[in-house]
Formats: sequence, C-alpha cells, structure tokens
Amino acid sequence: MNIAVKRVTKSFGTFVALNDVSLDVPSGALLALLGPSGSGKTTLLRIIAGLETADSGSVFYADEDVTGAAVRDRNVGFVFQHYALFRHLSVYENVAFGLRVRARSADVDRRVRELLRLVQLDGLARALPSELSGGQRQRVALARALAAEPKVLLLDEPFGALDAKVRQELRQWLRRLHDELHVTSVFVTHDQEEAFEVADRVVIMNHGHIEQEGTPEEIFERPANPFVIDFLGNVNVLHGHVQNGRARLGQLEVAYPDYPHAESRAATAFVRSHELEIVRTRNGRPAIEAKVTHVNPARPVVKVRVYSEAFGIVLSVDVGWERYAELRLTVGDTVWVSPRQLRVFVQDRAVVDVPGLGA
Repeated sequence: MNIAVKRVTKSFGTFVALNDVSLDVPSGALLALLGPSGSGKTTLLRIIAGLETADSGSVFYADEDVTGAAVRDRNVGFVFQHYALFRHLSVYENVAFGLRVRARSADVDRRVRELLRLVQLDGLARALPSELSGGQRQRVALARALAAEPKVLLLDEPFGALDAKVRQELRQWLRRLHDELHVTSVFVTHDQEEAFEVADRVVIMNHGHIEQEGTPEEIFERPANPFVIDFLGNVNVLHGHVQNGRARLGQLEVAYPDYPHAESRAATAFVRSHELEIVRTRNGRPAIEAKVTHVNPARPVVKVRVYSEAFGIVLSVDVGWERYAELRLTVGDTVWVSPRQLRVFVQDRAVVDVPGLGA
C-alpha cells in the first residue's frame, strides 16, 4: 500500500503549516518525517490519517483517493506520543477494543493474543496501563493500532515521552517489527539519530515544505542545502567567497572547479566535526591556525574545541583516542586544523563536496 500526497496546503489562521507539499511513500516502506518544531511534519501526518483536512491537494492510498474519506473508513493505525490508552481497561481489553464491533469473540481473542505475543507482552494481558512502564505502554498502543490489520501505520513522536535508554531499545524493536510485518509506515520525529536508525527513507521538513527526501545515507552524505546539513548537526560553518575555481574561506583556500568564473560570489562552507583533523605543524595541506580552548575526553571520541583568530570562531573537532594520545593536546596549544572534506554552497547553487582538499 503506497501513499501519495499531492500538492497539499494547510493553514491555521495566518500560519501556513504546509505549502504545496507532495510526497510518495513506497509500499512497505518505513518513512520518517524529520524536522524542527513547526516544520509541518505532524500536520502532514494527521492529513494522511484523516485527522486534519487539507485546504487544497489530495491524498491517495494506492489508487484510491481518500482525501475526503473519514478516519474510520481509511483503516489507518495511529500511535500517539502519550499512548492514549484507556486507563480503566486491561492490556487485553485495550487491544481488543477496536475489534469487538467487527469480529466474533473467538476471532478477537485469537487476534489479541497473537498481537500481545508479537509485542512481547503476552504475560501482561490482565495488567492495567498504570502497572506498566512507559515502553510497555507504548507497545500496547502499537498492538492496538495493529489490531485491525491497517493498510497504513502512522506514528506521531512515538518515543518522545520515554527516557533515552528505553527510546533506544524501542526504536530497535520497531525496526525489527517492521521487517516482520512490512506494513507501510510513516513516523514523525525531531530526533535525527532516531530517524536515521529506524527509517528506510527520511524526509527533512522546514517551514511547511520538504527540503530533502532520500535514504539516510543519501541525506547524510549529500545534503541538499545549508538548512539540511546545519539541521543534522555537529557542523562547523566557514564564510568566504568563490572565484576563478577557488574557494577562499579566511586563511583557508581550496580548489573549487564548480565555479570557474571571474566574478566573486559569497559562499558558505560546512565541515562536520569528525571531518576535521588536528596536526601540530603544517604539512602542506590547506589548514587553519588555531589555539586549543577546551578538551573533553568523552567516549568514544575526544571532543576538542579550538579558536581560530582568522575566522573569529570556535571550531569543534572529534579526535580518536589513539590520535589524541599521539597529539597530547592541552589548553593553549597552537595547532593546525585541516578539513578532510568541505561542503560548499554558493548562494542558491547546490552543494558541492570538496574531498581531499588538495591545493
């Protein structure tokens, strides 16, 4: 069951939550809607579910236009952030609730017990939600959503109310569950690590539109624009200009063949903290002179901050433990920082990777 969203727009008063958004979710995919608060991801999920009505545009499940269909007619499983369980009903009855109006008692019992085994809660059928942990309650909510064998499974920040350890365990469990069931699924998250670990495809949203869509690897390695790479985090930003096939960023100058023109244009370069290398002396590669201002020996890497007077900024560098032992860095040391790879953006031009940084 593939999902197609076609040119959907939605406003709340003067606030435009979605602006002409189109999206295809392949059949059997697990797709993450990722973005900051207010980016439109939850509104898009609710329109797919039928919980919100678009101002314009359409939604298709396979070849069926469900734009005007009621929620009950779409056969969608929906999992909320805060579980939304019936507190006075047992785990068994919570899962059975939606089945009782459409199935025989024997079929209800079989289906509920099957689902409780699937979510590893078959020993807690008689327990009340108040007797469960947060992770167990979310698994009950997921079993309830799956009870009616939905065409589509939608999850709104499903792990947002859980602590970090439980969140880690549950997202690994959700990935395994999806691999077993293959139900087309869309989930909303603002957690980059969660989206990249769980999803087959990731959609980055911002201010009511889609910035980039692709596999986690595609988005991480080939970010489409400055917003995407900055949103994904752990980046250092350098400002400068490009001219005659060179990018000049403060004291750093590298080849930039994508812009061979004589006219100088402003440019911004992004480099992730693990893509920077610290050396004690210049080695012929393009590098930035800086002073060590802070060393944080946090596992699994040492996080080092250095101040570049030329740029007037602090750079964050991730250093492996073996390399850190060789360097013996202390606060106040003068070092040279060399990017292994830069991603350069020139105004509205697409990103260009500059690997190796040969002069």
